[in-house]
Amino acid sequence: MSRQAADLRWGVEQRLEFIEFRLFWEGGINRSDITRYFGVSVPQASKDLSRYQELAPRNIRYDRSEKRYFATEEFAPLFLKPDPDRYLSQLRLIADGAISREESWAARPPSFETLTMPRRHIDPDVLRTTLAAIRDREALEIRYQSLSGNRPQAMWRWITPHALAHNGDRWHVRAFCHIDRTFKDFLIPRFLKTRDTGPAEAAPENDAIWNEFVIVALKPHPKLTDDQRRVVARDFGMKGGQLNMQVRLALLYYLLKRLNLDFEEEARAAREQHVVLANRDEVRDALARAQTGLTPETTKHPYKAAEGIARAL
Repeated sequence: MSRQAADLRWGVEQRLEFIEFRLFWEGGINRSDITRYFGVSVPQASKDLSRYQELAPRNIRYDRSEKRYFATEEFAPLFLKPDPDRYLSQLRLIADGAISREESWAARPPSFETLTMPRRHIDPDVLRTTLAAIRDREALEIRYQSLSGNRPQAMWRWITPHALAHNGDRWHVRAFCHIDRTFKDFLIPRFLKTRDTGPAEAAPENDAIWNEFVIVALKPHPKLTDDQRRVVARDFGMKGGQLNMQVRLALLYYLLKRLNLDFEEEARAAREQHVVLANRDEVRDALARAQTGLTPETTKHPYKAAEGIARAL
């Protein structure tokens, strides 16, 4: 980014990035796009477009017949780092109902559809008080409905929450359990109510499993052909035929489950299991470290033992 662009006020820069987003992903933009989205005047939108033309004259051209600005063939982003995930995530948000089409930067998306999964209900008051407890470093009394056989009835219990985490399917709270005296994952949809707050009984820095990061190395399934391995490597953004993913130890089990990695994935058909672990021993050891209070029998099968822990709440 040029010094001139770096010196722009944030509001102006955001509108210039918006202009570039529309030019890059949708090929064109006009003044009404800017006025409608940002609520600025027509003269201000014209000024923004003129400013963008001054900063990136080779990126934009005006078509008088269509009264619209278009991206040129020489287009080179100045404010925007083209990110397919950012564009596609906006389509996902529209499909999920999280934002409206008017709120999205994507004005002219193609016809699209997503596989909509059931939405887990989260009480806004419960989330608000939980966030406050995390922010203020306080303990929180919750009425929690476990689905384990040990505690089949909803009960009031104290936790000291310190973080939120999403496992790819649902949100949970990472918290110190005052009953079991250990850090656990509590699913937010199972918080029926919150009541009192009190002094915290554990500090975030004491959650060793949360604070430790491990590397999960992925590689294409060895039974794929050379061409197939190359396309899998491209699909996953691998470098040198391997992708190193950094993940919190507390979330390791969820990642393995989501990718169907159970230390036996190489035995499955390559057409069904495209990637396998490249550092199986290190991941197995890390998963074992995440398990506390297990018997020697369960540690022989760390993936199954971790699955049991994840289901416990």
